[in-house]
Amino acid sequence: MPETPAFLEVRGLVKEFPVRSGGRFGLRHRAPNGGATAFRAVDGVDLVVPRAGETVGIAGESGSGKSTLARLILRLIEPTAGSVWMEGTEVTALSGEPLRRWRQRAQMVFQDPWWSLNPRQRIGEAVTEPLAAHRAMNRMERRRAAEALLEQVGLPATFAARYPHELSGGQRQRVGIARALSVEPRLLILDEPTSALDVSIQAQILQLLEVLRDRHGLTYLFISHDLRVLEYLCDRLVVMYRGVVVEEAPVTELFSQPRHPYTRTLLAARHRGPWAGRGGVPGPREAAATAPGIPRTAAAEVAGVPGGLHRGASPGRVTQGDDSRAATGCRFVHRCPFARPRCMEEAPALRSLDGTASHKVACHFADTF
Repeated sequence: MPETPAFLEVRGLVKEFPVRSGGRFGLRHRAPNGGATAFRAVDGVDLVVPRAGETVGIAGESGSGKSTLARLILRLIEPTAGSVWMEGTEVTALSGEPLRRWRQRAQMVFQDPWWSLNPRQRIGEAVTEPLAAHRAMNRMERRRAAEALLEQVGLPATFAARYPHELSGGQRQRVGIARALSVEPRLLILDEPTSALDVSIQAQILQLLEVLRDRHGLTYLFISHDLRVLEYLCDRLVVMYRGVVVEEAPVTELFSQPRHPYTRTLLAARHRGPWAGRGGVPGPREAAATAPGIPRTAAAEVAGVPGGLHRGASPGRVTQGDDSRAATGCRFVHRCPFARPRCMEEAPALRSLDGTASHKVACHFADTF
């Protein structure tokens, strides 16, 4: 009996952008012909979503390659190398009409839908625009479809007659979700969909996404730097750093037993916020120093206290580090409290831990701490 293909599979995905000198956050690679240096934003990423209906989170700081990976999966930009497969179809091999038909199966919700909405176009027209591109519809059918989609995302049907500037940020995000749902996709990629919203509105959007996922059997790739949001919504979490995956695990296991030093740093940093140090909420120094599983040197680095290997971080900030270093070894080596000579010379492969494929980490010494 043939094996059922994974719902979504990313194989060795690479994206390089040409730059004159250096790059930000990723690694620099000299072109084979000795020409311009290439900034590698995504570097050999493998990712598998075995079944439909899962919610997989992609975490990491700005510049880690999360959004670039999302755009590669959707063919919004073309990969330098690697392939994307969805339900047995090689998406990266499609072109023309087959690619246009495939786009109905995978849609994206952006951080700020304002930039994807025409300010002169009524909401009803904006919501049904993707649907009309794939299906012949008269004016009445389009109106009814718009009203039904708006009601699905918790907006009154009367909003179809409004313009984007007449809506709040949370309402515009609901419109963005309705627009993505119009073509009945199987995969929805959400790129920081709640980061620009107030906390109370964030909660409402997350609850809506849960309802829609269960109602339509959707699969989510949820991109965020907010670990609290990912912990709430996701089944599994992928952590990226400077273009590569450094850890992948079920969300409960990753939060309780992080194995990569960078993941531990992120978990310590999530304690910080605008109210840190006030009203009993720990500040960055206290949160980092007391976070479970963080050695004192790493905690000191997170808090901006001397003691870690990386000396260039600003107090209270986590940075991606100096990208001028050579493209060899572990990318976290200059910030890692566990770094050894091997880490400088050999890039660690993403490997399974404890005999299980569910928890993977790219660290030579993850078994020792």
